[in-house]
Amino acid sequence: MAACSPTRAPDRVEVGQLTEAERENDPWAALGPVVKRDPVIKLLSPVSGLEPLTWSEDHRISASSTSGISLMEVVCDVHGNKQDLVLHRTSIPVPDQVCELKVGPAEELLRAKDKFSSSSDPAMSQSFMLDRVLNPTVGVHKGILYTSWSPLGCDANGRCLLASLTLDHRLTIHSSTKRLQWTVVADLTQLYGESLESRGYSVQGGQPPKANLLDLAELQRRYRMQTPVRMEWSSVCTTQHVQTNNECKDVGTVLLAVLMENGDLVVWQFCLPMLGKDSVLSCNTIQSGVLSPSVLAWWEYEHSGRKMSGLIVGSKLGPVKILPVNLKAVKGYFTLRQPVVLWQESDQIPVHNIKCISLFHPKQNCNCSLVVAARGSYLFWCLLLISKAGLNVHNSHVTGLHSTPIVSMTASRQGSSIYTCSMDGTVKKLTPIFTDMAVSFKQEEIVLPEGMAGRRMHGIAVSPHGAYLALVSTEGMTNGQHPVSRPYQVQFVTLKTPNDAAAELLASPVQSLFKQTDLLDLVRWRVLRDKRIPALLQEELDDKVHNTGSPYLWRLKLFLVRVLYQSLQKAPVEARWRPTHEDSKVFVKDEERGVAGEGGGGEEEVVSKLQDPEARALEEQTGEVIAWIEAVEAHLTREHMKRVLGEVYLHTWITENTSIPTRGVCDFLTSDPTYEDRAAQVLIGHIQKKMNKQTFPEYCSLCKEVLPFTDRKQAVCSNGHMWLRCVLSYQACQTLAYRRCLLQDSIARLPVPEGKQLVTFHRSTSL
Repeated sequence: MAACSPTRAPDRVEVGQLTEAERENDPWAALGPVVKRDPVIKLLSPVSGLEPLTWSEDHRISASSTSGISLMEVVCDVHGNKQDLVLHRTSIPVPDQVCELKVGPAEELLRAKDKFSSSSDPAMSQSFMLDRVLNPTVGVHKGILYTSWSPLGCDANGRCLLASLTLDHRLTIHSSTKRLQWTVVADLTQLYGESLESRGYSVQGGQPPKANLLDLAELQRRYRMQTPVRMEWSSVCTTQHVQTNNECKDVGTVLLAVLMENGDLVVWQFCLPMLGKDSVLSCNTIQSGVLSPSVLAWWEYEHSGRKMSGLIVGSKLGPVKILPVNLKAVKGYFTLRQPVVLWQESDQIPVHNIKCISLFHPKQNCNCSLVVAARGSYLFWCLLLISKAGLNVHNSHVTGLHSTPIVSMTASRQGSSIYTCSMDGTVKKLTPIFTDMAVSFKQEEIVLPEGMAGRRMHGIAVSPHGAYLALVSTEGMTNGQHPVSRPYQVQFVTLKTPNDAAAELLASPVQSLFKQTDLLDLVRWRVLRDKRIPALLQEELDDKVHNTGSPYLWRLKLFLVRVLYQSLQKAPVEARWRPTHEDSKVFVKDEERGVAGEGGGGEEEVVSKLQDPEARALEEQTGEVIAWIEAVEAHLTREHMKRVLGEVYLHTWITENTSIPTRGVCDFLTSDPTYEDRAAQVLIGHIQKKMNKQTFPEYCSLCKEVLPFTDRKQAVCSNGHMWLRCVLSYQACQTLAYRRCLLQDSIARLPVPEGKQLVTFHRSTSL
């Protein structure tokens, strides 16, 4: 069939590049890169806070609202044929109890509040009564102020943590260790309050203050020194520790910087994976000296093999500067000698958001950092470049970008594009273009599809590889009139074509399908819609697989063929979760009579299907695709079996390797006469010689019978007891606790990750 066998074009064309004739006949070229994707997610509460929409590296989107955080996870489903985005939804509610900051003894605090509220000095009483932090009785806003996602590999499952800051200034870290269930890992507001109380609310390394809570300035100082404004995660810092057996073990840590209202920077250091407050390694406070701070971001730079870091702090008054962060405890990381001012003027234009992008300067042939900051309706940029003369700083502003202030700004982690939006619904894309020493920006307006243009925007977020743009908006004005109700929605548009996504997948250095879920979903969408794999993609993929034999490309091929199989299936008439109302209980005699009586109708249905040419062609094509899937799965299984046998042969003394069904895996590889792999045959010969005719069979835990190795996915004993096999070690999982991949495709025997390489393979096998 044309959909299953690769077709050769007379002239070689790269994936993502179409000829003029193909562009005219290709319906996808007429759609363009910006296309609306369903479904539209309706939020139950109004959005709240700054930058209400954020997208994590593990493809989860958080939307901040007055009732909590609405979470959506993008899943590349290979078990369904719906063309819409597959989103798994959950939420984190706002705590019912109002957060109360600890500033001293409760009795002394009560006397201070009575004194200031009943003071005869109007300046003192008014400043106290109108401050919602000092006087919560005025009324505390409820909702989420800001959220920040950590990098990959921070929780127990190797995924991202979520730091959330509520409007009543409670800073907590959440983890999703169980499927669609979020738990609080640490309450940093409480931990930092206890730390301040232990040192008498003094500056770190200083003496306790002499003033007490009856002094209004001291009371304000104690509140402001523990009132968070923003927080941001750093990248993972990896160091090697030598163990007692002289083996080097990679130990990962991550930093969370918290900007306080008084300008202090509290840098938390956590060991990975983060399991609770016991994972806190250190907590250091840095005085920034920035008045009215509003935003911060990490500055991370790599020069000549050295990794440098710092914190970029912006102010409501306008200035922006980088502060050094001392990481002496982390080997291989350096920082600045002194603060670097990026923008000095206090022009009363507040800094709303800051992004730092690491780029390669083609003119200078070295790495550089591009810092962009949203200031009102302008975009401030600063290019940082380290040369022999030192740190070079070039800055300016992009004017005329929006007619109203910028409400949201985002940048893709794997690209250089920057996206901004204003409240009137205008979305702009800026692409940096390097000159000899500075940088200019190519500006493009994102033309939103019908139904999205003209809405009132509150926030945008771009996927990690720039395939999708998420927008949270509400209905705007119609004919100069405000709507009666304002429902808030999260909508998705594509920023790339499926051809561009396929080209990036083939040339990607990431080598992980899970990390590129956004690109993969675009290709999945096209295969489901066209009911065939694009010829150029299939040809290029076959050539790369033949030349390199990369497991990543084989898994990509398996994913495409599985999606192709789903595209050939008919959609179920009724939902699978809905129970049927038919009575399934029948007598055996009645069932036999029914089968005998309905035999003629079944034969007529089969004959009608055989006479229909379309049904016969579809059945043949489905059979070819199934055979294709089995062939690719068999190849991936054999390659992984070789890896498992190699680990067993090289590390026999490891206890876990003795329980692997080595003899069964060897027999399974040699059972296929068509499989000729010299390396596998030599490895099996060495293992059999080492085992010396010992079999070490597996036994059923229920009946103690031998579990034969006849299937790579399951083991069945002679009494019919069936056990699923681990996709990593091919052991029979005879326990109730084990891990299952996101797509319900395979399982792992141990309930927790046992190694970085095995976890990476396990995630990839599901796709």
